[in-house]
Amino acid sequence: MAILFDIQRFCIHDGPGVRTTLFFKGCPLRCQWCQNPESQNPKPEIAFYQEKCVGCFECLEACPREAILSLPDQRVDRNRCDACGKCAEVCTQDALRLVGGDWDAESLLEEIAADRDFFLDSGGGVTLSGGEPLLHGDFLLEFLSLAKSEGIHINLETCGMAGYEVLSSLTPLLDLVYFDLKLMDSQEHARYTGAPNARILNNFSLLAEEFPAVQARMPVIPGVNDSGENIFQTAAFLRHNNKDSIHLLPYHNLGQSKLTRLDAGAEPFYIRDIPEDYLIRAREAFEKEDVHAIVYE
Repeated sequence: MAILFDIQRFCIHDGPGVRTTLFFKGCPLRCQWCQNPESQNPKPEIAFYQEKCVGCFECLEACPREAILSLPDQRVDRNRCDACGKCAEVCTQDALRLVGGDWDAESLLEEIAADRDFFLDSGGGVTLSGGEPLLHGDFLLEFLSLAKSEGIHINLETCGMAGYEVLSSLTPLLDLVYFDLKLMDSQEHARYTGAPNARILNNFSLLAEEFPAVQARMPVIPGVNDSGENIFQTAAFLRHNNKDSIHLLPYHNLGQSKLTRLDAGAEPFYIRDIPEDYLIRAREAFEKEDVHAIVYE
């Protein structure tokens, strides 16, 4: 079994063709700019959408653990809540939502098999995202074996923070890997993501040596990793590993509104003045270092 918090269809930026993206719960990093903070906790949780709540408190009657609060901006006592989902089931306004549910490999394959025609027509497939899919290594071995027997193209999106043996065990079942490189300086990486980057960089180097279809990506965060020095170091690292391209992903403030819904406890990270040309400048800096940069808007 694995816990997923979303399945998105008709995705066009998560690999070639039209894709179905599976979002797994749980992540070893705590990136301050995370757009999916609901992915970080490996367990299901209840999200509270305050703007939708009409104060009927049917949720209070439904909760078997007395975990419903009557505070105006907080509805769930996280110390009591076991994410059974009963409050979400009775909420007519969709103000309470269960984030995360169990899937077995056979059921998940059946779910994505409905999209097979789109995959075949477009050259697409399934993308594993999150969170960090590699936290579900045993499940992925079972699920990907089934998916590959159906001829489905598989792309893995990873932060690289896992034991390499997990990643290596999956490569025979993967067609493509999108690998995030956020910051080269390990102390700065730890400052902004909660962990140093030695394991990540080592995993990239090992993977690049044995698996040709690995594509580096970088979420470009203004004022954090778009400096000339970080781009220079990233480009040098890629060239050292015989890679000559990188995908540049835009920063969005979209994840910040989710923090209060989950009572995540994370400090808000909100860049108000985003330079219009920051992605273009980053691309030009990589190109000067002989690394082809593809900008995603």
